[in-house]
Amino acid sequence: MGPTPQALREAQLAAELGYHAGLVSLAALPHAASTQATDGELLDHLRAIAEVIPVFGFYLQPAVGGRALSFEFWRQFAEIGNVVAIKIAPFNRYQTLDVVRAVAASGRDHEIALYTGNDDNILLDLATPFRMGGKTLRIRGGLLGHWAVWTRAAVNLLSEIQAEGERNAVPREWLSLAQEITDSNAAFFDAANGFHGCIAGIHEVLRRQGLLAGRWCLDPAEDLSAGQMEEIDRVYQAYPHLNDDWFVTDHLDEWLA
Repeated sequence: MGPTPQALREAQLAAELGYHAGLVSLAALPHAASTQATDGELLDHLRAIAEVIPVFGFYLQPAVGGRALSFEFWRQFAEIGNVVAIKIAPFNRYQTLDVVRAVAASGRDHEIALYTGNDDNILLDLATPFRMGGKTLRIRGGLLGHWAVWTRAAVNLLSEIQAEGERNAVPREWLSLAQEITDSNAAFFDAANGFHGCIAGIHEVLRRQGLLAGRWCLDPAEDLSAGQMEEIDRVYQAYPHLNDDWFVTDHLDEWLA
């Protein structure tokens, strides 16, 4: 969503089409040609959208176009009555904790669902009980670029984490598994090169599985970074238990029929 009038038109269309909520990028509202909107302008923008459709906030990391936002911003954001969820994806532990603490402080922790978009810390985000001011909050799901691939394995893992989390049991092997997932994400998302090849990296995995004919992007010049193909090869070989190639192979003909 861009400027407020455009965002309101998009929100109205989404509501008319039956969408339950609108995922709002908090980096999309410009203040002027070369400056960002103030926190107050952002909050007014979000309040206006929330009058049209329930709002799903999105904290995006600055490396790919997001912006840093304060604890106080998130507290006021969480107090907007029609905010129903937040995707936390700053790739930063301090900023992640700001959001969780702000939701706890808002008094709406039982009304706002938290999702992780931190591809560098997926498993631990999902498995951690966050104790804030006498309350315990949990991140309930993931909206992740990494999980655009190897998705069947991700679904199974999420189900296991949620089941174990309800019993407050965290197997020690998850600590190693968490790092394996992060290492895989680094290859797919091209963390070594400032995420330049992130879309092409995801496309390359889908191409290998037969789900895409190539790894082309909308920008013809966008492709894997130097050395990224080798990194994808490496994590494929290192962590075969994380991929879902067998599942895709079993169903590919059916899906493409």
